[in-house]
Amino acid sequence: MHVKRLSLGCLLVASIAALAASPQAPATDPLVAKALAIHQRAITLDSHVDIGGANYATPALDPGAASTNLKCDLTKMEKGGLKGVFLAAFVGQGPLDDAGFKRAYDQAITKFEALQRLTQQMYPDRCAFATSPDDVVRIAKTGKRVIMTGVENGYPIGKDLGNVKKFYDLGARYITISHSRNNQLADSSSDSKPLNNGLTELGRQVVAEMNRLGIMVDVSHISDRAFWQVMSISAAPVIASHSAARYFVPGFERDISDDMIRALAARGGVVQVNFGSTFVSNDAHLWAMAFDAALKQFKAESGAAQDSAETAAFAKTYREEHPFPYASLGGVLDHIDHIVALVGVDSVGIGSDFDGVGDTLPVGLKDVSMYPNLIEGLLERGYDEAQIRNIVGENLLRVWGAVQKVAVQRGGHVRCVGRQPRR
Repeated sequence: MHVKRLSLGCLLVASIAALAASPQAPATDPLVAKALAIHQRAITLDSHVDIGGANYATPALDPGAASTNLKCDLTKMEKGGLKGVFLAAFVGQGPLDDAGFKRAYDQAITKFEALQRLTQQMYPDRCAFATSPDDVVRIAKTGKRVIMTGVENGYPIGKDLGNVKKFYDLGARYITISHSRNNQLADSSSDSKPLNNGLTELGRQVVAEMNRLGIMVDVSHISDRAFWQVMSISAAPVIASHSAARYFVPGFERDISDDMIRALAARGGVVQVNFGSTFVSNDAHLWAMAFDAALKQFKAESGAAQDSAETAAFAKTYREEHPFPYASLGGVLDHIDHIVALVGVDSVGIGSDFDGVGDTLPVGLKDVSMYPNLIEGLLERGYDEAQIRNIVGENLLRVWGAVQKVAVQRGGHVRCVGRQPRR
């Protein structure tokens, strides 16, 4: 059914973006008009956008400004009609010691504080914070943008299981167990060699505590072994908040394999497709590997530091001589089609990784203002409105609700909105 290649999307990008900015403008193309109407009715949710630096939600980096360098800000969300976004409190990996855990915890708190400033002080008239699916639906009806959050990387939990509850109280509704390096909870899909043989004992306890509280377990970034261990112990459905299908990028463990997709779907979970070109396109992935190898060789031979002018000049020249092969909107749709073919339309969603994958985003999906193009592409491939609404948001809401039900059954679900951070 969903095998038609995108033929109109690139031609209609400008017209549909303009329509999204001006909902009352007449649509001369029936496909564009239908896509826009569906987009306006749907609760469109992106499950993974990175929060900017430490100055996010300050005058120095104002997500509500008319123009920013962010791929996702309030103005672009309003223009593109995106109803809600999980702004992930990302914390990079550091040493596995008490000092490192303390620094990471403080960094996570800084991200939570930024979201409080954004929703409660800076733009309460334009956005509001949600901690439940009911909140999402209620806020979306008001016309405000829905802001949610998760913690990307379980590293700031440290060795204190109580920090899971602290992050829940601050609004975190998913935790990505690891990031690009092994941590105290689990092995990463991107580290050079395993450290923990999958999940650690503390990692298993964290998964159980997330189930108890009603926090979605996010398997993006963890190793395959850790994934299968999570699937064997989690009492609730799990999500991959920003992972594409490994089928298209063979050997790239950061993407999710067909067997993993089947297992996740069988337990009621959802795969949220990442938009980064290196996740979507094998050509882009191979380019990135070749660039990394060339850069490593240059630094070894020249002795140049990573942040030196010489290294920057080398990278600039390399990119000029070897242009980056951007993926396309059609490539993202291919990943959605593939997951639907494997497990059905109820187990796929969108987790763009905007503001997390740099300048690697596909043609036609460069920022959140372009989300109407995705709706149009899905229509063009034969999806009906109910299926599209599932893909762009309702599947994620269903899984989130199921996770909450497990928490209620376990006696740990606490309704909590907007508590102040506890350092």
